[in-house]
Amino acid sequence: MSNETAPISDPAPAAVATAPAAAPAAAPSPEPRSNRPQRRDGFGGGGMRGPRRDTRRDQPQNTGDGPQMIEKVVFINRCAKVVKGGRRFSFAALTVVGDQKGNIGVGYGKANEVPDAIKKSTEHAKKKLMHVKLKGDTIPHDVTGHFDGGVVLLKPASPGTGLIAGGGVRAVLEAAGIKNVLTKSMGSNNHIAVVNATVNALLQLKLAEDFAKMRRA
Repeated sequence: MSNETAPISDPAPAAVATAPAAAPAAAPSPEPRSNRPQRRDGFGGGGMRGPRRDTRRDQPQNTGDGPQMIEKVVFINRCAKVVKGGRRFSFAALTVVGDQKGNIGVGYGKANEVPDAIKKSTEHAKKKLMHVKLKGDTIPHDVTGHFDGGVVLLKPASPGTGLIAGGGVRAVLEAAGIKNVLTKSMGSNNHIAVVNATVNALLQLKLAEDFAKMRRA
């Protein structure tokens, strides 16, 4: 009789019923873009950017008590004053206004903030409007303007040429309503000198009727 015992095999593992995996919960639908709150900096909502701040001055300004005027900021100068606590800044703005019908004005204003300086210069320009004589959308003849160190040459051009000018000269001519002209700055590059030289040139313009009156006199 043998003392050895047969090994007892483990019973077969019972089949475990696997339950079907639960379906994932549906993701919440995104909030409609139009219902999102508008951010203060102009972004958000429909993703549209707010109006540019540097072009609003070139738009026609209708105050209701006169013709439509366009305002163009030519140059903003910053001046720093060094004091015990640091530096204090002040700003000066050179602005040109016009109705694009021959009436233009140049203003200069100073303030501690840029908007105040622009407002002062604009009001100053509107108080000193000048009328220049044009021939359609160009000038009647060649002319050269001088102011301090600024020298500006203006020449009439045929339709379609466009406004061949830049800087302060272009701002003055656009405000006056000139669309076809050739220009050249031949003196100082100072903005005040260039702008005033351009105005000086425009004030020298005369039409054919003016020359006829001079001959008859």
